[in-house]
Amino acid sequence: MGSRKRVMVFKNRYMVMEVFMNPNRDQVSGDSIIITQFNISNAIKDSILVNFGECGLASSLGSFQVKYVNPITNVCIIRASREEYEKVWASITMVRSIGNYPVLFNLLDLSGNLKATKTAALKCEEAKFQQYKLMVGDRLLAEDTHRMNNYIAKIEVLEH
Repeated sequence: MGSRKRVMVFKNRYMVMEVFMNPNRDQVSGDSIIITQFNISNAIKDSILVNFGECGLASSLGSFQVKYVNPITNVCIIRASREEYEKVWASITMVRSIGNYPVLFNLLDLSGNLKATKTAALKCEEAKFQQYKLMVGDRLLAEDTHRMNNYIAKIEVLEH
């Protein structure tokens, strides 16, 4: 009789999110913020703590990670465990600012595997970059396209 090993597999959920910067247009103060993995992660953790307490935060941190952020298109990928993703998602919906800058999050895709998430994120990034190119028009720099291609490459090499 062979021995059977039990392998623990951590099931994750991946959320492709869009960050709307300064959604309350009437409160424009001229300042802005560049979103990063660090400041998005901190804003979400703060929201989990406020809304679900220390135990809620502790249970969420095991798998929680901001995997990807593109400050050009404001698209990000957030990973959470299957058991905790609803708490993380609820907390994300309650984030109203990063720093003192008002933001809103919009869920674009939710998936249980990274391959499907990458496909959805790439599709979103392409659409958002087309929108960005239309917005900036002839002010689009070769550097902008190069930076965007670098962000797309980061999605393609994402691992669990």
